[in-house]
Amino acid sequence: MAKKVLVVDDEKLIVKGIRFSLEQEGMEVTCAYDGEEALEAARNTDFDIILLDIMLPKLTGLEVCQQIREFSNVPIIMLTAKDNDMDKIMGLEYGADDYITKPFNILEVKARIKAIMRRTSVRDKEPASPKTVVSGDLKLDCDSRRVYIGGKEVNLTAREFDLLELLALNPNKVYSRENLLKLVWGNDYPGDVRTVDVHIRRLREKIEANPSEPKYVHTKWGVGYFFRN
Repeated sequence: MAKKVLVVDDEKLIVKGIRFSLEQEGMEVTCAYDGEEALEAARNTDFDIILLDIMLPKLTGLEVCQQIREFSNVPIIMLTAKDNDMDKIMGLEYGADDYITKPFNILEVKARIKAIMRRTSVRDKEPASPKTVVSGDLKLDCDSRRVYIGGKEVNLTAREFDLLELLALNPNKVYSRENLLKLVWGNDYPGDVRTVDVHIRRLREKIEANPSEPKYVHTKWGVGYFFRN
């Protein structure tokens, strides 16, 4: 079954090039040229991945990303301005899973998309050995990829869940930021360890009653992060 991709950019030539290249890979591509159009498409279709430019008319890419995260965990790759670290960090803060800087090589775009889809596919094909982690008010259901705090479901992005799952399944094991970047984002991920810090901060904001005094995801200063069961 063809993977469904939403490509969002107000530069039609860029969209046309990405669409042509992805369709050559057998993917089904939907295009949008402003934030409102992108949000409507995301609400009406279950996409496997979204490529989302930050600079958009009507609604910015950051606003679109933030609103999508209210109803979907679909992987989102932000397209950001070249060497603009603030765009990258803000994209991650608003719930993006990854980012690519402009101008980009279409081969890099395809490689990132395939890497994310490959990880998703591997997860979907894993044997159905039920895995559930319960710690205090937190319940992590690895099969359904759902997290509950006090019986209420918490909406995590794919990357946030991957981070929490890795830590929770290996309680009290301290992972360095570099190791987490490699295990969760992959060896070929070009980003830096700030990506991990941003995701940990967002994760704590969602699962901790007091993020500044975490109960679940702790920091081992100068070393990394760990889950305390």
